[in-house]
Amino acid sequence: MSVNTQDMEIVHRVLRRESRLLMELVAAVTPGDTARAKVIADHFHVYRLGLHNHHEGEDELLWPPLLSRVDLEADIVLRMQAQHERVAATLTRLDATVPAWEATAGADERDTLVAALSEHRAVLLEHLDDEETTLLPLAAKHITQQEWASLGDHLVNNTPKLTLLTLFGAVLEDANPAERAIVLSGLAAPVRVIWHVIGRPRYARHIRRVRG
Repeated sequence: MSVNTQDMEIVHRVLRRESRLLMELVAAVTPGDTARAKVIADHFHVYRLGLHNHHEGEDELLWPPLLSRVDLEADIVLRMQAQHERVAATLTRLDATVPAWEATAGADERDTLVAALSEHRAVLLEHLDDEETTLLPLAAKHITQQEWASLGDHLVNNTPKLTLLTLFGAVLEDANPAERAIVLSGLAAPVRVIWHVIGRPRYARHIRRVRG
């Protein structure tokens, strides 16, 4: 049993990038500019849904089979579960601070949100680094290709289609040619056509709007 887990590292790169950019984008909003705050808040909700569905897929589809197949390494899986809970706690805080800032774009609300985003990113990065170092090699040894593919299926089935196009664009944004081939190979031919005709220009417009 040997699964290629590189696609997970590609997704993690997106989470690292977007969690950093969210802090920078929020910090740059002029106090009182609620129109700009709404654009960034909407982008946060896309990021939040993507991260939630990514972690939910692992919780439901990855941790259980791993725990049933490992012995001494079970502590790694349990640590991942605990880290997911910590990441979820930071998202709960953001669920309160993002709307408060979006409503007024106030300076105080902005500073509170930037602090919450910073805390979120620190907890997230600790998890991503640990998962890549310890968990992915374990998954490569003990998870079947079908089980691994179910993680992507979970994300697709639980994400609105237009939001999915945005997430797909985010994954491809910094991918090199070999990584793009890995990602695109997992799509049916009609879906690849939809991405090139609709998704790619839509993502470009979204990024221009969000990043200015």
